[in-house]
Amino acid sequence: MFRVHHLTILTTAILFGIWCLLTYGGIVSPLFLPSPSAVVLELVDLYREGLLIKYTWDSVYRVTVGFLLAAVTAVPLGLVLGRSRIVEAITQPFIEFVRYLPVVALVPLTILYLGIGDIQKVAVIFLGTFFQLVLMIADVSASVPRDFIRASATLGANTYQVYRYVIIPCSLPGIMDNLRITIGWAWTYLVVAELVAANSGLGFMILRSQRFLQTDRIFAGLLIIGLLGVLTDWLFRKLTKLVVPWSEKAGGKS
Repeated sequence: MFRVHHLTILTTAILFGIWCLLTYGGIVSPLFLPSPSAVVLELVDLYREGLLIKYTWDSVYRVTVGFLLAAVTAVPLGLVLGRSRIVEAITQPFIEFVRYLPVVALVPLTILYLGIGDIQKVAVIFLGTFFQLVLMIADVSASVPRDFIRASATLGANTYQVYRYVIIPCSLPGIMDNLRITIGWAWTYLVVAELVAANSGLGFMILRSQRFLQTDRIFAGLLIIGLLGVLTDWLFRKLTKLVVPWSEKAGGKS
């Protein structure tokens, strides 16, 4: 019986076949598109040089810390922002202004204020995800049906109880979904952070490889980032099923 995951396998096989055809068939120069075997050999060389694990760990560490800091601050603020007009009036103008600023333009300031260490890289990831995430969480919080809020108030629930037993449970599916989306952005901003004033990490490796026209090493770095992104997304899907098993998204698509 044909299943949906068969389509995923078929699509992957087609894309891989096109890649092999373009490279092994000599249609595209290795300077622009290395072959799969060249990328694999480059990964082996990186491992032997001791750079594969080190650079990957450095990047994973920066993404994890930056994203967790953004999530820990954005989720509670977003929940309150979506339900309180006072908090919205105080914070939203600033958040709306900053979220339209390109993170790349803020990199020089983060270097000026924080130096070129890991703190600066974490700050870039935080800035790139926090302001978007807090508004997404606020939208989820604001979408909680008012009838639920009124019913809880009628039953004598105070503000704390309304948040704990009504707003947070109702918002959890949307929160998990938004976290899964924004951690993808965190990987994007990681490369931005490591392209400037870095001496380790996958983004740094990609930039240095570009200077020496090492296209196979560039593709190796992109492959690692892509696989880490797929793994992260899969982990979030599993975590969503554990945290909000009642959600339709956690149950899968038809």
